[in-house]
Parts: sequence; C-alpha cells; structure tokens
Amino acid sequence: MREYIKEHWQDFSDLLRIKTIAAQHIGIEETSTWVAQAFRNLDAKKVAVWDDQGGNPVVFAEFTGQSDKTILFYNHYDTQPAEPLDQWATDPFAVTVQDDHIFARGIGDDKGDLIFRLAWVKYHQERGDLPVNVKFYVEGEEEIGSSHVVQYTQAHQADLQADAVLWEGGAKNEAEKLAIVGGLRGIACLELTAVSANVDLHSSKASYAESAPWRLVKALNLLRDDQTNRILIPGIYDDVRPLTPAEQQQVATLDFDAAKVIAGEGLKRPLLTDTPRTDLTNQPTITINGITAGYQEEGVKTVLPRLATAKLDFRLAPDQDPQRIPDLVRAYLDQNGFTDIKVEYIVGQKGYRSDVNHPFVGLVCDTAREVYGPDSYQYILNSFGAGPAYAFGDLLQLPVLGIGIGYAGSNVHGANENVRLTDALQAVEHLELVAQKFAQQ
Repeated sequence: MREYIKEHWQDFSDLLRIKTIAAQHIGIEETSTWVAQAFRNLDAKKVAVWDDQGGNPVVFAEFTGQSDKTILFYNHYDTQPAEPLDQWATDPFAVTVQDDHIFARGIGDDKGDLIFRLAWVKYHQERGDLPVNVKFYVEGEEEIGSSHVVQYTQAHQADLQADAVLWEGGAKNEAEKLAIVGGLRGIACLELTAVSANVDLHSSKASYAESAPWRLVKALNLLRDDQTNRILIPGIYDDVRPLTPAEQQQVATLDFDAAKVIAGEGLKRPLLTDTPRTDLTNQPTITINGITAGYQEEGVKTVLPRLATAKLDFRLAPDQDPQRIPDLVRAYLDQNGFTDIKVEYIVGQKGYRSDVNHPFVGLVCDTAREVYGPDSYQYILNSFGAGPAYAFGDLLQLPVLGIGIGYAGSNVHGANENVRLTDALQAVEHLELVAQKFAQQ
C-alpha cells in the first residue's frame, strides 16, 4: 500500500493548484465541484453538495466498507491567503516536490490530508476491500470560522451518523512525536471601539479633550492582570470544567521545554505562567490581536484621534461558551465607567474534548504505538488552536481525534507551507491500521 500511495497521491494533486481563499471569495465553486467529482470518480455510494444552510458548499460522500463500523472524516477545502508572496521560495499554487518535501498552499492545512485520504480510499476501492464504511464532510469555511457548520450538521444529522470522527489532520511536534489530538479549544473574537469626538482634533487640544486611543487603552488595561496573566473579567472562569485525574495525567506527559520554547520563538519576556501545559489545555486567554488609531504613515501628523479600535481574541477551555464572552466584557466595562466603549462580537466557536477513556481513543493510540514506536507519539486532550469539532462531538456524540501528515516545520498558514512525503506515507499506514483494527471491534 505504501508504494501505491507514493505513486498515486498526485492523482489528486490538482486540488492544490486551485486557489481557494474563503476570506477573499476565491475559487469556492471550482474547488467544491472538483472535490465532488473526485468522490464520484472513486465510485462513492453517495455524493452530495449541500448548500441549503447558506455559506460555502459542503461536499458529502459515503463509501461502503466490509464491516458495520463507520469512520467520518472531517476536512476543509479552503485555505489561508498565500500573501506575502515574496516570502515564498516556490509558487504557492503549484505543487513543488523537492527531495522529501511537498510545497504548496494548503498541503499542510488541509488539502494535503484530504488528498492522502482520497488516495487511501482509491487503493481500497480498486481492490474492493475498504475495511470500514467511510463518510466525508468537506467544508469551505474553516479558515473564516466555520459559521455554518452547526446548521449543516443539524440539518444532515442522519447522513452523518458514524462511530468515530477523524479530524482534518495532525502533525508531529518539535520532538518528532506524532500528536494525537482529542479535541480543540474554543474561541471568541471581539472588537472594542472608542469614539471621543465627531472629528479628529488638533493635538494641542489634549489639554482638555481625551483622545480615543487613550480611552481605549485604559479600557483594555482593565481586562488582564499583566503580572499573573489572569483575566480580570468577573465570571469568565465559571464554566471552565476542572480536569479529571485521568486528564491531568495526560497533561503531565505533554512535551514542553520552556528553554527551547523561549529560544525557538525568540521570546523577549519571561513566560507568563508556571503551568504552561495546564494553561494551554484548559484555561482561557485574552489577546490583543491589533490596535488601530490615529496617524500611522511616514512623518508626523499632530492629531488627537477621534476613533480607536482593538481586535481581541479569547482562547477558551473546551466547555466554555463563546457567546457569554461579549456580555461579560460589556458588563465589566459598564461597572468600571466605560459605557461608551462599543463591544462587538465578531465570531466564535465552542471547543470540544473527547472522552479520554473512550475505546476509540485507546485504539488510535495503540495503533500509533505500532506504526510510530512506543515513545514516538503523545495524546493531547485538545489542540491549543480552535475549530468546529464541537459540531460533531456534541451533536453526534462521537469521539473526535486528529491524526495526519504534518510536522512542526510545515509552516501552516505561512510562506513555504510543506509536508514531508515520508510523514504522509507513515500517516496513511497509521490510518490503515486504525481502520483494520476498528473493523474488528
């Protein structure tokens, strides 16, 4: 099978040559059509392009296997923009193979995982021996928040019935260990706006008039204790579920070398916590993503700006409700005299965490031990990033696990995005063993 996948993954590589940028409304129809046709070419039992809930189309496909077990794959066909293009050493929308590396936008997130899963299905379809029933849910809005995923999973719940979900992908970490991820953090994105006058004023009037940037900075300063990194908004920790003893044991095994992190990321300030493993897994954060105010061009313009905005994101523990965040922020600002600061909820996603004791979790870990080696993988309760796993885990009541083809140097979302072919082939070997063992349960 390894040699077959090595030869045939490029049967599907045209997917990488399509520019599919959801944020810019580029390539959506072309790509969803390509994905649907790829499933038809593989003689899927059912192929459907869903658009009944709005947003970008969802492509669904179903294949019949040799057991009564069903694995549902979640993937997405949209990618991040490739800009700045001058940082790429290759054309991001070509497929460049250099030694063991494959370079292209989306090869690591998430077209590459979909391509190798399709090659795996093709291998079995040609032989008529697909070990389990397989379903695919492939969406086109993941990179812009998956705002319609709940509507689609609810509307098509009958089609999506399965026994387990394999998430969009996964990767080896800096220590070359496969990270098996059992869920994702949640997120809430807000914009805060301060308006101090009807027009920008001459800066000499700062003698009596407050500027919007100063007003906004004072409001932002209320939100976090910069000594402890603790969020100061009342109630924000109320729905953080404490880790169980079994989950605490898993967290304790996570690789986190503080010195290597500081050196590798070039941090100029000390770490904000003595418990980074726990905080990354199960504590909320608040981040100022950007502040916009006043004159930013070359030279000097002595102005007192009337308008200032800040974009914030809150990374949330898996059980937290992102819809609560803007109301909590609003109430806290009002209590402290900042009723004039506008709070806008932009987008959010609830997190999800699979039950660490679920048999499928054990199966995926046991098979990883066989493929990668006993000390070459680790189980992560939930990814430190966000994604719509809750729409499948909560609604369908299924374990959601991420395994895939990436590695720590894949540069996902950045220039020169790449995967290593040997990692991709090893990931398919792992997928094969998971399917074979699952069929026997």
